[in-house]
Amino acid sequence: MTVRPIVGISCSVDEESLKLNMNYYQAVEEAGGLPILVPILKERESLHRLVDLLDGMIFSGGVDIDPHHYDEEPHPGLGQITPERDELEITLCRILYEMKKPIFGICRGIQLINVALGGTLYQDIKTQLPKVLKHYQEAPAYSPTHEVLIEKDSLLFSIVKRESLRVNSFHHQAVKDVAAVLRVVARAQDGVVEAVESKNDRFVLAVQWHPERMFKRYREHFELFKRFVEECAKKG
Repeated sequence: MTVRPIVGISCSVDEESLKLNMNYYQAVEEAGGLPILVPILKERESLHRLVDLLDGMIFSGGVDIDPHHYDEEPHPGLGQITPERDELEITLCRILYEMKKPIFGICRGIQLINVALGGTLYQDIKTQLPKVLKHYQEAPAYSPTHEVLIEKDSLLFSIVKRESLRVNSFHHQAVKDVAAVLRVVARAQDGVVEAVESKNDRFVLAVQWHPERMFKRYREHFELFKRFVEECAKKG
């Protein structure tokens, strides 16, 4: 029997609970992985033990990232932040990156990865970018509402096998200055960054949309989880 790789998934947090859309772990399990929800850990020893156990990590969606992590003051359009989550995930991302363990980011996850590796964000695209599309849809969560254009020489293209992809959209922040170790591989038609991946010999892929909300109806989005889990299995 094939041993399932262990995949950590970050969670949204409030004062007394963790929260995660079930589609994240359902997609991981269907793709062949064993999903583990990652809590807020305070002890450094616990964090390193967790990293040893994980074969890869998904940084999930959620609230905004504190701009002090990229040396900016808060913009009036900045939304809710969770300092403990920011600290944990930035630390985890940097450790996993150095260990060359596969990393997959979704929505907030693309922003978190970019910040952790040295990039910056638009704190509110509606007020900081001209002529942006509607990036926080009111259509059903699984419904694609705009197009992204994908670079043909990218890992992302090799997975979805297409130069354009219809996606859903639930964000008001976006990647601004891209971390030096990452490259942009997809944009919306208004220029907003929709996907980044590693320039180096690591599996780091992050998308601005929510494939976990689409994969049951649009199987090209499931391929993202499938490829990520396959890479995690190589590290297991």
